[in-house]
Amino acid sequence: MSSPRPDCKPNTWEFLRDAMIAPTGFREYDARWKYPDDINLPGITALGLGLGTQIHEAGIEPVIAVGNDYRDYSLAIKNALTLGLMRAGVKVRDIGPALSPMAYFSQFHLDAPAVAMVTASHNPNGWTGVKMGFQRPLTHGPDEMSRLRDIVLGGEQVERSGGAYEFIDGVREAYIQDIVGDFKMTRKLRVVCATGNGTAAAFAPEILKRIGVDLIARHNTLDYTFPNYNPNPEAMEMLHDLAVTVKESGADLALGFDGDGDRCGVVDNEGTEIFADKVGVILARDLSGIYPNAIFVADVKSTGLFAGDPVLKANGARADYWKTGHSHMKRRVHELGALAGFEKSGHYIMSGALGRGYDCGMRVAVELCKLMNRNPDKSMADLRRALPTTYSTPTMSPYCRDTEKYGVLKRLVARLVDMGTSGGTLGGQPISDVVTVNGARVMLENGGWGLVRASSNTPNLVVVCESPESEAEMCAIFRDLDSIIRTESAVGNYDQTI
Repeated sequence: MSSPRPDCKPNTWEFLRDAMIAPTGFREYDARWKYPDDINLPGITALGLGLGTQIHEAGIEPVIAVGNDYRDYSLAIKNALTLGLMRAGVKVRDIGPALSPMAYFSQFHLDAPAVAMVTASHNPNGWTGVKMGFQRPLTHGPDEMSRLRDIVLGGEQVERSGGAYEFIDGVREAYIQDIVGDFKMTRKLRVVCATGNGTAAAFAPEILKRIGVDLIARHNTLDYTFPNYNPNPEAMEMLHDLAVTVKESGADLALGFDGDGDRCGVVDNEGTEIFADKVGVILARDLSGIYPNAIFVADVKSTGLFAGDPVLKANGARADYWKTGHSHMKRRVHELGALAGFEKSGHYIMSGALGRGYDCGMRVAVELCKLMNRNPDKSMADLRRALPTTYSTPTMSPYCRDTEKYGVLKRLVARLVDMGTSGGTLGGQPISDVVTVNGARVMLENGGWGLVRASSNTPNLVVVCESPESEAEMCAIFRDLDSIIRTESAVGNYDQTI
């Protein structure tokens, strides 16, 4: 097969005939493009043919479960992808509209070696992409994505006979039952359920009702125009909406889900927006009491409390900080045999006795309700206040082109490492270490830190800061880190700031 064109203008003969794929869409662990600006339907078919070729190359049985999120163009994307997979000699098991974790579940339920989920996750409308994997419960990492990119962009796809298509009904119900099980609340719990009109609207309300929660619905009508806000529980717009709804309704907590249902955001009964890493510490405290000496994985954007919290230490829990990204986190949880993995963006990976080792917003929602059930005399605000106080920024994302961000980051990391070895400071605190497993997490002597890394899925850098002392010190850490970032002219404005 010939190599795809890097660009091709819409409303032309070539656009309907030739594969067009922007190389930047092959990211660290997902494939993600603006559609149809960066990829067209023939390009999606070429991607499917490349993924099918990679399946054969990996030596696994050529059977794949395929699903799509609730965007108006996702079905067309999935159909084009399916055509390419079938041309590669792969048997496609179409599970229909789905959440990403439902697609991951279908690998187990259908005994399918491979999975491909058509979704742009929390990206705004106009984006599309594919989350894929061959070794359940893991998804593609950098090595697999690099090989897929080379196959597709190099025209190395191989057509084979034996491709087939089958639509599989009933996976949604099996997925919901797998999460709910026989659990029923014994404590009365009023929960705001917010889905931003995304795909989770077809799942979360039903799941919460089945376990006996008193549901307060918020934007739970499926609507692919996202009329209220983009479903992203890491964005302050959604969290603020949850907070207002909690205060107006008197709910015990609020749960918000992203566009493909693999992430969950939390607001407590006082309307306080709890960043997902702090929710992870609350969960880890509770779970480590049930499962002593547990290992928990946290991403580099997460609070330092996973390592320093006295309750976790008393329960023998061990923290491992690892690369941000659902694929990186799943692999680390699997590699270490960890009980759970927590990512500041809201990905929670329940493993071992708790789950199958993939990120699922629905499962963690049920686990949070179980936590509340085990603590009937406490509110979510009580559990939040019981944590040692730290002051954290939201996740902030200054613009930086995909073609430039890794070069920019390399220079920033080198500068920050040099500051660490030469007695530098951030926010007036001496630098004690610079962790470079994923960008640069600059550790300070008093336990504070500042992070800069490259986003894996969008043209941005990612910046997060935390202080154990005060909000003023948190702001000072950010200002100092930002002044270093601003030495790079390719870095643009932040999507949100403090």
